[in-house]
Amino acid sequence: MSALTFLPATEHPDLLAAPVAVAIAALDSATASRIDVAAIDPALADTAAFCEAYGQSLDISANCLVVQGTRGGVTSTAACLALATTRLDVNGAVRRLLDARKATFAPMDDAVAQTGMEYGGITSLGIPSEWRLLLDARVAALPRAIVGAGIRGAKLFLPGEVLASLPGAEVIEDLAKPVA
Repeated sequence: MSALTFLPATEHPDLLAAPVAVAIAALDSATASRIDVAAIDPALADTAAFCEAYGQSLDISANCLVVQGTRGGVTSTAACLALATTRLDVNGAVRRLLDARKATFAPMDDAVAQTGMEYGGITSLGIPSEWRLLLDARVAALPRAIVGAGIRGAKLFLPGEVLASLPGAEVIEDLAKPVA
C-alpha cells in the first residue's frame, strides 16, 4: 500500500487542473482551507485501483460523470457526483432533472475539452458555469470525500458539505442507486 501525503489544496495548484485551482481560489478562505490534495500515481487514478493501492474506501470515493441530456435539439450538460459504490441513474433521475428525452454520458473528448481537465480526473470543482452540478445526497453527507483533482496525478479530500456548497450545486436524493 502506498502512502498519501495530504497538503492544503490552496497551496498546491501544481497538483490541480487549472480550472480546479481557479475554483478553489474563488471559494471563501474558510471553505477552501477544508480541501486537501494528495499526489498519486497517475496509472492508479481509476477509483478501484486508487482505493486498493492507497488503502482508501470505495464508500468515500465519489466519481464525477458528465451527462448530456437532449430534448428538441437542445442539449444540456450536468456534472454528476455519485459514490463509487453506486450507479448514477442516468435514464431516470438525471434525465428528469435535465428535462430531457434522452440522457447519455458525454463523449470523453467533449468532457475533457469542455472542462479543461484530464479524463479520469474530472471533478465537480471548476466545471463550466453553464453546467448543472448534481450531487447524490450520499456524497453531500460524507464527513470526508475523495474526488478527482482535474488531473490523473492527484486526488482531493474534502467534506461532502463543501461539495454541496459549491456554486450552483444541487443535492439530490437517489441520484444514484446502490450497486447490488
